[in-house]
Amino acid sequence: MTTLARSARLAELSDKVVSRALGEELRRAREACGWSRLQLVARLPSGIGDRTLLSYEHGTRHPTMIRFIEICRAMGFDSATLHARALQRARIHVETMNLQVDVRHLLRDETPAFRPMAQWARNALNEHPDGVVFVEPAVVRNLALFAGCSYRDLADYLAQFAPESYDQERPE
Repeated sequence: MTTLARSARLAELSDKVVSRALGEELRRAREACGWSRLQLVARLPSGIGDRTLLSYEHGTRHPTMIRFIEICRAMGFDSATLHARALQRARIHVETMNLQVDVRHLLRDETPAFRPMAQWARNALNEHPDGVVFVEPAVVRNLALFAGCSYRDLADYLAQFAPESYDQERPE
C-alpha cells in the first residue's frame, strides 16, 4: 500500500470514528431529554425523518454542520460542547482541546502510572462539587510534568473520564 493510499485509508477510518462518536453523543443527548427519535424529529424545523436521525445516531450518515446545530438546539444543548465531547470520547485531537473531566470517576481509577492525579482530582472536586472540570491544553501540559508522563498520554488518560450525563448542561 502506498503512502498516499495509507493516508486516505486513515482519513476514512477517522471519519467513521468521528461519525460514530457524534452519533453516540446525539443519542445520549436525546435520551437525556427523555425523547424518542420521533419526538425529536417532530421538534425539528427541517422535517427530517426518524430514519435519517437513526442513521446519524448510528454514525452511518454524516449530518451537515447546520443540521447538527439544529438538532442540538432542538434539544437545548450547545452544539460546540456536544461536538467536543464526541471528539473527546473518540480520543481525537484531545491534545488540542479543552477536556471535560469527571474527577469523581478519575478518583475511582487505580492506574499506577497516573496515581499522582488523585490529589489533583480531590482538590478539583473541592472547587467543583458537581465533579466536572474543564481542563485546558496548557493545564494538561503542566499536569503531565507533575505526573511524570507525556502530554499525549495524560490527555488520552483524562479524555476517558468524559462526563456520562448531560444533566448539568441542559437548560431547564
